[in-house]
Amino acid sequence: MSGTMGTGTGKVAAATVADGGRRSFWGAVTASPAYDTMVDVLIASPRRQFVMLLMLPLVWVLLLHLGPMLQMLYVSVLDAYPATAGREPHLTLDNYGRFFREAIFVMPFMRTLVFSAVLTLVTLVLTYPVAYFLARHVKRDNQLVFLLLLLIPFWVGEIVRTFAIMILLGNNGAINLVLKTLGLIDRPVPFMYTGFSVSVGIIYLTALYMLLPLYSALEKLPASYTEAAADLGAGAWTRFRRVTLPLTLEGITSGCTLVFLISTGVYAVPVLLGGPSSTVFAETIAGFFHAAGDEWPTGAAFACLMFVAALAITAVFNRVMGHLQKWGRK
Repeated sequence: MSGTMGTGTGKVAAATVADGGRRSFWGAVTASPAYDTMVDVLIASPRRQFVMLLMLPLVWVLLLHLGPMLQMLYVSVLDAYPATAGREPHLTLDNYGRFFREAIFVMPFMRTLVFSAVLTLVTLVLTYPVAYFLARHVKRDNQLVFLLLLLIPFWVGEIVRTFAIMILLGNNGAINLVLKTLGLIDRPVPFMYTGFSVSVGIIYLTALYMLLPLYSALEKLPASYTEAAADLGAGAWTRFRRVTLPLTLEGITSGCTLVFLISTGVYAVPVLLGGPSSTVFAETIAGFFHAAGDEWPTGAAFACLMFVAALAITAVFNRVMGHLQKWGRK
């Protein structure tokens, strides 16, 4: 008891001295008996400390991640949203049935999934050599500098980077000017508003999400593994195929998962860079939300369908890659 009183007196004195004789707000709070009681109750045991640490991330996930998705799921089974005066919304699955009844929605849906899978593979092929060079051939002291240089384009927003692609691929853009200067073309090549321009834009925007997991996996791979393989007579391609690639499957899995999921939901790039032949499902969904309120449930249902399909494909992909990783460790 005397010890507690001594501690409280010491806190009061410290708070007073720290503020030149005047007690600060935080000093007054920490010196109060109620504060000591609250701290004793909240962190009295390891279990309570664990619950307190878990509380903030749990609230974050529930409110900012699961909350909007659950709200979207609820709206998808309503026959009208937002609710209008004098009309009570009812639960229905007709919004999901509309997707399967009208074939016009299937094409952009399948195009988005195939498009995302192909772009994920292309992004992997393009960024793996960059990550390999950065992790295996650049001195460790310089790797941070190179990473910062690669990150510079991502310091600006998605819209700005998309307009940069428009300037690059336009009729008077850098690529057409170079081709004209070299005498390879007489008229500008129409890169814009095609599947090519959308592909370039998405790859440019998602390359970082592939590069960082690959770099992390390659950077952790000990050089002694490939050196031992070389001592045993393995060539460069054999060392990559039998040592480097199997031991970086975890980074490949993470990067491909991120790029694929982002690609299925990207919206600004197809709108700004795409044309009628490259419409993706995100544009279809946005069309419902831009229409009258009665169409919002249909848009929510279509968004849920794409979300479930993307997660299912990702789950199958991760399971396959997990088996490959186990097989590679044998």
